[in-house]
Amino acid sequence: MKPKSILITGASSGIGAALALEYADKGIFLALSARNLDRLNFIANNCRKMGAFVEIKILDVTKGKAMTEWISEIDKRVCLDLVIANAGIAGNRFDYGQAINSTRMIFNTNIEGVLNTVIPALNCMEKQGSGQIAIMSSLASFRGFSGAPSYIATKAAVRIWGEGLRERYKEKGVKVSVICPGFVKSRITEKNLFWMPLLMSSEKAAKIICRGLHKNYPRIAFPRRMYFIALAFSLLPTFLANLLTTKIPQKE
Repeated sequence: MKPKSILITGASSGIGAALALEYADKGIFLALSARNLDRLNFIANNCRKMGAFVEIKILDVTKGKAMTEWISEIDKRVCLDLVIANAGIAGNRFDYGQAINSTRMIFNTNIEGVLNTVIPALNCMEKQGSGQIAIMSSLASFRGFSGAPSYIATKAAVRIWGEGLRERYKEKGVKVSVICPGFVKSRITEKNLFWMPLLMSSEKAAKIICRGLHKNYPRIAFPRRMYFIALAFSLLPTFLANLLTTKIPQKE
């Protein structure tokens, strides 16, 4: 059964925006959050043109109390079917994963932001005995390398946490899936100055994610070739992996 009430964080651009547009249809309720009002309004208005009822919230996912209040209030009114913890950042081109402030910002957004989204959603869904959670990770989460240590660490943390939650909550009627995309066109990847193999549009990524969530896949990883490469790379001995990661481009 397709979800009728959906909450998405980081919905103003990239995959989050594409997911909102992919789900938008007559009779669908969308709760969308982001930090940029103009971009979020643009996406919300396009979703409304497709027949969806849309509520927006300008909200920082690192604000735990505000996130809990927002999610709980919406769930009381519409009973959320699907919550997608999508909001995340990848640092900046000047001190990527190196400076303390940059590192803390990435950890706070990509880990605390996911916790602040998923925990209140789980509490609501556990009470109703149904619902689905989707956590945005990355194919980069399978092996650390010096080019993006903070980003990779956060995506590895939420992936493993999400995979554990799936087993814990399946008996309670709550589904949990982890999403592991490769390179997808977005405001994050447009800053990359290096070659990104198998780069795909956010619209195509959204279709793959929606299909995987509909089938309740535990891990929605794509493109498939990149996924197999990431898995193989994660199995390499550390010394060999370290030799190979020196060939991987750094964030500039």
